[in-house]
Amino acid sequence: MTTLRAFTCDDLFRFNNINLDPLTETYGIPFYLQYLAHWPEYFIVAEAPGGELMGYIMGKAEGSVAREEWHGHVTALSVAPEFRRLGLAAKLMELLEEISEKKGGFFVDLFVRVSNQVAVNMYKQLGYSVYRTVLEYYSASSGEPDEDAYGKFSFGLRLYGTILMLRVSGFVCKTITIFFLVYETISDSC
Repeated sequence: MTTLRAFTCDDLFRFNNINLDPLTETYGIPFYLQYLAHWPEYFIVAEAPGGELMGYIMGKAEGSVAREEWHGHVTALSVAPEFRRLGLAAKLMELLEEISEKKGGFFVDLFVRVSNQVAVNMYKQLGYSVYRTVLEYYSASSGEPDEDAYGKFSFGLRLYGTILMLRVSGFVCKTITIFFLVYETISDSC
């Protein structure tokens, strides 16, 4: 039986089987430690019965303290090749969404490589929509050009041009400005 649990410092020395995938973004140890220190509830690992790490999700809460406008952000989601196609990534996403909702987040967003069509299709099946393409978001190596990323979001957001209408369970109507996305907001009267 797969165990879903909090990621620990010890896991940093055990997750190479997951991070060696060419589509997985890897970071320095201080970056992972920063997430563990600031957003430990958003850092979850899946462990096989034999103790092998199967996959993980690393995220954080973003937003405005002053306006109390929060959302969850997926920084990394990766599943080891031998454990793919089991629904593990979807389950990890579901957990991060639940955590974000419990913390008062209005939505969850993420970035994904345009070329990673398997991930793009999975996110679409989970209800995510592309809201923008960020040019040259991912740095390339070996002299190749940088790669674009899709910005994706979920939790019942609808775009009308540059206007964002937000309807989330628990809220009748709320207007929110997303810093990098919305240029004007709708009124509070939906």
